[in-house]
Amino acid sequence: MYMMASFSAEDEVSLQSMVRQLLQSVKEKLASAPSAECAEEILLHLEETDEHFHNYELVKYLRHYIKSSLGSVIDDETEICTFAQTQGEGSGYDTLVQRVTKRTRESKEYTEMMLSLKNLMMAVVETLLNKFEEDQAKNREMQRKAFHEQHSSRYTDNCSDSDSSFNQSYTFMNQEQLQLIAEQLDPSQPEEVRKEAMQTLCSAPPSDVLNCECWKVLHKNLTLALADPDSTFTERILRFYAKTFSSSPLNMAREVYTSLAKHLELSFVSSHKPILLNGVDINNPEVVRTLKKIRLLNDYQKEVPSFWIRHPEKYMEEIIESTLSLLSVTQESSSQMLQDPVFYLSMIDTKAVWFKKWMHAYYSRTVVLRLLEKRYKSLIIAAIEQCFYYYESSQSGADENTKTASSQPYPGIKLKTFYSRKELQYLYFVHSLNVLGRLLIYKHGRKLFPIKLKNHKESVSLCDLVVLFTHIMLYCPNGQKTAAGAFAGSYAPAHLAMEVLKMLCDRKECAKECLYIGAVIESLLSPIQKLLKGKKVHQNCDECTLTFLADILGRIASNEAGLSLLLYGENTDSTKDGAAGAHVIAQFSKKLLSDDMTNFTESDLLLVLKESFLFVCRQMYHTCEGLQVLAPYQLHICIAGAWRKTIFISERTPTPVAGAASLSSGSQDSQGTMLWEDSLLDSLLNFASTPRGLLLLQQTGAINECIHYMFGRFTKKLQVNRSEKFGYGVLVTQVAATAPGAVALRKSGFIQAFVTELWAALECGRVDVRVIHPKPTPVDPIDRSCQKSFLALMNLLSSYHAVYELLGKQDLPSKDEYSLREVPTSFVDVFDRLVIVNSVAKINSLFNYDQSHIFGLRLLNVLCCNLDTLLLLESQYKVCEMLFNAQRENITDSSTGSQNIIIDGLSVERNHILVRMNVIGGPHERVLPPRVLLQGNDPYPWSMFSSYPLPKCYIPEVSGTEDPKQDHELMKFLSSGGTDQRVTWLENCKKLFCKTIKTKPGVLRGSAYGELLEKYISHIYDIPSNCVFERSEYKDLHIPNESLTPSQKLSVRIVIRYGRHLGVLAGNKEQDLTRLLRQCENFLQQQQVSVSSPLQYLQGGYPGQDWFASSMFLIMSGDTEKTFTFLQKFSSLLTSAYLWLPRLHISKHLPVDIRATGIHPIYFCTAHYVEMLMKTEVPLVFSAFRMSGFTPSQICQHWLSQCFWNYLNWGEICHYLGVCILLGADYQVYMCIAIFKHLQQEILQHTQTQDLQVFLKEEAIHGFKVSDYLEFMESLEHVYRPMVLKEMKKCCT
Repeated sequence: MYMMASFSAEDEVSLQSMVRQLLQSVKEKLASAPSAECAEEILLHLEETDEHFHNYELVKYLRHYIKSSLGSVIDDETEICTFAQTQGEGSGYDTLVQRVTKRTRESKEYTEMMLSLKNLMMAVVETLLNKFEEDQAKNREMQRKAFHEQHSSRYTDNCSDSDSSFNQSYTFMNQEQLQLIAEQLDPSQPEEVRKEAMQTLCSAPPSDVLNCECWKVLHKNLTLALADPDSTFTERILRFYAKTFSSSPLNMAREVYTSLAKHLELSFVSSHKPILLNGVDINNPEVVRTLKKIRLLNDYQKEVPSFWIRHPEKYMEEIIESTLSLLSVTQESSSQMLQDPVFYLSMIDTKAVWFKKWMHAYYSRTVVLRLLEKRYKSLIIAAIEQCFYYYESSQSGADENTKTASSQPYPGIKLKTFYSRKELQYLYFVHSLNVLGRLLIYKHGRKLFPIKLKNHKESVSLCDLVVLFTHIMLYCPNGQKTAAGAFAGSYAPAHLAMEVLKMLCDRKECAKECLYIGAVIESLLSPIQKLLKGKKVHQNCDECTLTFLADILGRIASNEAGLSLLLYGENTDSTKDGAAGAHVIAQFSKKLLSDDMTNFTESDLLLVLKESFLFVCRQMYHTCEGLQVLAPYQLHICIAGAWRKTIFISERTPTPVAGAASLSSGSQDSQGTMLWEDSLLDSLLNFASTPRGLLLLQQTGAINECIHYMFGRFTKKLQVNRSEKFGYGVLVTQVAATAPGAVALRKSGFIQAFVTELWAALECGRVDVRVIHPKPTPVDPIDRSCQKSFLALMNLLSSYHAVYELLGKQDLPSKDEYSLREVPTSFVDVFDRLVIVNSVAKINSLFNYDQSHIFGLRLLNVLCCNLDTLLLLESQYKVCEMLFNAQRENITDSSTGSQNIIIDGLSVERNHILVRMNVIGGPHERVLPPRVLLQGNDPYPWSMFSSYPLPKCYIPEVSGTEDPKQDHELMKFLSSGGTDQRVTWLENCKKLFCKTIKTKPGVLRGSAYGELLEKYISHIYDIPSNCVFERSEYKDLHIPNESLTPSQKLSVRIVIRYGRHLGVLAGNKEQDLTRLLRQCENFLQQQQVSVSSPLQYLQGGYPGQDWFASSMFLIMSGDTEKTFTFLQKFSSLLTSAYLWLPRLHISKHLPVDIRATGIHPIYFCTAHYVEMLMKTEVPLVFSAFRMSGFTPSQICQHWLSQCFWNYLNWGEICHYLGVCILLGADYQVYMCIAIFKHLQQEILQHTQTQDLQVFLKEEAIHGFKVSDYLEFMESLEHVYRPMVLKEMKKCCT
C-alpha cells in the first residue's frame, strides 16, 4: 500500500507514457484483429509473440512493483517448502514452484497488491480515454474542413486490390454529398470533376455508398466509367470495388460483382480489335486494365464460397450466373478466338481454383451444374474442344513451339511480359483440364454427358473423355526431357492428366463410371502391349510416363471393382480366365524384373518403374482371386530371383572410403540398391496375405528374410502400403498358421517382442502419476490394457503347427527361484510363469498374481479348444493334474464337516478348463460351466470338483443315435444290392442321399451312415478313373509292437469316452482303436518319404491325432476291420487328401517343393478358396475378419483338422463327412462358407467387441444344420466347382 499512497501526478504522467508506448508498439497487431475479443487475446499472449516484450517500460515497472510487494512473501514460502521437500514430502523442482505459487497467490499481500494495482491502472486508462475523445473531436473538425479544400490525391498505389480495407481512413458523408458525387460522375461532366468526385468517393465507407438513395445513378455512372481510357481513373474505381468486396456483406457486394462482370462481358462482345491475334503483351495498357478487372473478379470468386451459404441462394446464383455468362462470350470470327475472357482467366488462375471451390459444397455445386446444363453448356463444350485441340496439335507436330515456350528459362529475376498464342492455348488447356476433372468427380456433373461437339460426328461420352485424358498422360510431354523442351514440373501435360486421373480413381463411384471401363483399361495398357510385342512406342512414353501409368493402375487395382476388371476384363465371371489387363501387367512386370526390356537403359528411374509395376502386381496377388489369375506367371520366383541378384550386387559393391572422390555417388548407389532390395522383400512378403501365397513364399526360400523385414517395419509401426487400411496383424496371423511361418517368426524376434510387450502390460503396467492420474483397478478377467497382447498371443498360437514348433518336446524351466526382473522371452517361459503356476516361487515372482494367472488360464482355455494342442499340453505338462492340485489347495472345511472349493476367479477358471479338457461334444452334447458369477444366494450353482470322475451335470444325455427304420427309401436302396451299373448306382445314391439330408436328416444315424459310406466307397473304388492316387495294398507283414505315444494314448481314451457317451460304442474298444491307429500309421508310412528339414513337424509320422480315422471308427460302431478296409479304399480318392490329414503328411504323392514346406493342402487349397469365396458370398464376414486381425483360414484349418469335433453335434459331423465323401471334396469349402453365413450376425457382433478370435475358438457352432444349408452349398457347387475342384486335384498331384 506504500506505493499507492506515494503515487503522484508525475507518476501518473509517466505511467501514461508507458501505456502509450506499449499500445503504439502493438498497434499493427491490434489493427489486424477482426474483433475486440481477438485484440484482447493478442494482448494476453503478447509475451509469447513479441520478442521485445520484456524491454517495454511498463513491463519493467510492473516487474519492479511485484518484486517490492511480494518479494519477502516468496522468499518465506520458498524456505518453508524447501524444508518440507527435504523431509520427503515433495519431489522435484516443478512441485516446489507449484506450491510456492499457490501459497503466494493465497496470501494477504497478494490480494492487497492486486487491488492497489487495479485502482492505479484504472486511473491511468481513464485519463488516456478522455484525451483520446478530445483528439477524435479535433480530427473530425479537421476532416470537415479538408473535405472542401483537398485537391491532391492521397492514393499512390495503382494496384486495384493491394491494400486492405482495414487501416483506411474514411470520410462520412450525408445523402446530399453522395447525390452531388453521383452527378459529378456523369460521363457528360468534365474529366477533372469526375476524377475529383471519384477520389472523394474512395474515401467514403462502401456500406454508406451502397445504401444511399442515389445508388442506382451512382452504380450506372461507375459502370460506364469502367470503360474510361484513363487508367488512373479506372484504377480508382477498381480500388472502390476492392474495398466493397472486402468490407461489405454479400447482398451489397454481389451488385458490384455482377456489374463488373457485365461490364467485362459487354466490352468483350463489342471489341473488334485483334489485340490477341499474335499473343498478349502485358505491357499493353488495355491488356493491363482487362487483367486487373478479371483478377479482381477471380479473387472474389475464390473468397466468396466461404460465406455465401449464410445468405439467400438468389445472391449466390446471381454471382454464378454473371460469371458463367462472362466466360461463355465467344467471337464468331476464328481470328478473334483468343478474345474469350476465359483466356484471361486462365492466365490468372491457370488451375481453375475458383471452380474447385465453387464445386466443393453441395449448396453451390447444385446451382453451377444446373446453370451449366440449361444455359452454359457451351463452356463445357469449349473446354472439351480445347483438350482435343491441344492433344491433336501436339501429336501432329504443329505445336512444337508450345512445348518450349512454357518452360523457357528466364535469366535472373526478369519477369515474363509476353505470352504467345501457343502459350495462351496451353494455359487455356490446363484450365480446361482441371475444370473437366473437377466436373467428373460429381454424379450430376457426369450426367451432363454425352456432349455433342461441333467438329465431331459422334457425341463425346464419359468414356471418350477419360480415354482422352489417358492419351494426354501417355503421349504428351511429362516434364523429364528438358533437352527436348518439355513442360516443367507439375505443369507438364502428362503430369496434369495424371493428377486428374488420380483424382477420379480416389472416388469410388466416380471411378466406377469413368475408369472401370474396358476401353479405358485398353487405352492405359496400349503402350505396355506394344512394348511386349517389340513395337516402337511414342517418344514421350518413357520410364517417367510409364511410372505415371503404374500409379493409375495401382489405384484401380486397390478397389474391388477395378481389381475385378483387371483380372477378368468386362466379363466378371471369376471362374473363367480371359485375356484381361492383369495378364498384360504381369507379363510386362516379369520382363522388367528379368531385364528383358531393351527399350530402357539402366537408371534410377528404371528402378522406380520396376517398383511401381511390382506394386500394381502386389495389389492383385495379395488377394486370393488375384493370385489365382497371376499364378501361371510365377511372379514369386521372378521377384525372388531379382532379390538374390540385388543381394549379390550389393555384396560385391566395395565399402566407400572416406575422402574418396566417388564417396557421394557410391553411397547413393548403395542406398538405391538397399531401397530396391527392401522393395523386393516387401513384394515377396505380400504373398503371405493369402494361404496359397504363403506356400509360394515358403517355396522361394526367402521367408526368413521377409519376416525379418516385416518385423523391422512392425516395430516402427509403419503402414503396410498406401492402399492398405490395416497393419501387419493379418500378415502375422496368416504366417503363424504354418510350421515354417512360426519358426520364421521366432527367428526374426517377433515372438520375443510379443512376449516382452505382454509382460510389460501384464506385470509392469504403466507408471502411475501419483494421485493425478492413478491406474484403474482391473475389473474384467483380462484388463483392457492386456487385451491386445492376449489377442496377439492367440493369433500366434491358434494353429497346432505353431504350437508344436514353439512348445513341442520342450520342458518347462520350473526354477526354484525367479528374479522379479526376470522377463520371459519365449512361449515356454510364458507357459511356465503364467499357466503352470504350481510352486510358491512362481507365485511370488508375480506382482499381480490373480490377474496374471487368470490371463494364463484364459490363454490355456483357448489353446485347449484345439484338440491336438490339448493332447500335446496334457501329455507334456500334465495340465489336468496341475489344475486338480490347485483346486484341492483351494478347499475349506465347512461347519458341517464337508469340504468345499472356495469360489473365486481362479477356481471358476480352473473348473471351466477341466470340463473343457475332459468332456468332448458339440453344443448339445456337453455343458461348459460359465466363468461369471450370478446374483443371488447361489452365485455359482455349478459343481466344482478336484478329482475324477466329472460330475454328471456336465455330460447330458444324448438321444437319437439308434438305428433308423429300414423302410426308408435310402435304406431300401442300400439293402437291395442293386443291379444298376456302377456309375448309375453312384448317381442314384447321391440323389437319394441329398434328398434324405434335406427332408429327413434324422434317418442317417447309427449304423446307417457306416453302411452308406462303406457301399459307396466300394462302388467308386471299382472305377479306376475315380482314383486320383494309386491303389496301395496294405502290406501287413508285421505291425511294430511299439506302444502309442502318451498323446495317442490320451486321444484313444477321449475317443472311446465320446463314443460311449454317444451310444455308438459298446464294451471296451480301446484295444480295437489302438490297433486301427497302428494299422493306419503303418499303412501311411509305406507312402511317406523322409524330408531333410529343420522343422520338428516333418520329423517322423504325423504329429497330430488322426481324428478322421477316429470318426470313421465311431461311424463303423467300433469295427476295426470294416473301418480299416474303408480307409484303405478311401485313400485312393481325392477326398482323402482333404478329410484325412495324415494321408498326405510327407507323402510321395505331393510335389517335392510342397512336401518340404510342411504346409497341408487343407490350408493352402481349402482355406485359400474359403477366403476367396467369402469375399463374394459373405462379404461382411470377410471384412469383419480383416478388421479383427484374425484370418478365416486359421479357424477353418482348426475346424477341419479335428473334423468339427467339439463344434458340431455328432449327427452334423456325420453329415459333413458324408457330404464331402459322396458329393465331392469341394464341399469342404462350401461347408465352411455355409457356417460363416450361419454365424454372420455373431461374427459381426464380436468384431465390434474385439473378441472374434475368442468367440470362434471357444464357442460351439450353435443351431447349424447341414440340411438347412445343403441347397446353398449346391448353388455354390454350380458356380465354383469347375475352378475349385480342378485346383484341389492340381494341388495333390
